Amino acid sequence: MFTEIVKPRKRGRPRGQSAQGAAARDLLYETAIRLMTKRGYEATTLRDIAKEAGVSVGLLYRYFPSKQAVMIALYEQLSTDFVGQAEGLMPGRWRDRFIVTLQASLGVLRPHRTALRALIPVMVGDLDDGVFAASNTGPRLRVQQVFEDAVTGSADAPKPPLAAALGRLLYLVHLAVLLWWLLDKTPRQRATDALVALIEQLLPSATLTLRLPPIRRFVLAMDDLIHEALIGRSTTA
Repeated sequence: MFTEIVKPRKRGRPRGQSAQGAAARDLLYETAIRLMTKRGYEATTLRDIAKEAGVSVGLLYRYFPSKQAVMIALYEQLSTDFVGQAEGLMPGRWRDRFIVTLQASLGVLRPHRTALRALIPVMVGDLDDGVFAASNTGPRLRVQQVFEDAVTGSADAPKPPLAAALGRLLYLVHLAVLLWWLLDKTPRQRATDALVALIEQLLPSATLTLRLPPIRRFVLAMDDLIHEALIGRSTTA
């Protein structure tokens, strides 16, 4: 199994870092996110961030050598915030718990949508520093675990290992919805709300089809294939 729990790493508190250094990093991080949210990722430079924070560019490079590093820090923070929001999920059917979890994710991310649009290339474009890079396993697994728990802890959870596999597949559905949301040009992203509603309407049928052996085998096979493609090793290896 690959669903180990990774303890959250405190943002801005690397081992051995002084309180003054941590405060400086937090200031730079918050300044960067504020400017990127206001101006957009491409229009914000590291020099702009340093000037706004009142520090030298050299000090900024010490904590954030690139704008991508800022976005990864944001991803890490938001994954931790999302896990906190998802705690205490009410009992119920897995499909209802998935929709609540999906909406919670959108709620946490919504204030940062402008800045998060920059995560699209980061998610898929860099094998060393992107969302699926080995260095960013912790935040991804924390979020993935929430979706697994939404299924495995439900009142109608399928039997193992199907339940966990379904949860991981729903995590990928969640990523697809987030990508749609980031690209959505409709006012207040109304098309995303419509997409979530369509998914919610489809889920009862998905629950029924999971009773069919071919569908169960398909979910397990897809789970292994997706993991092998995105993470680099098979669940059956």
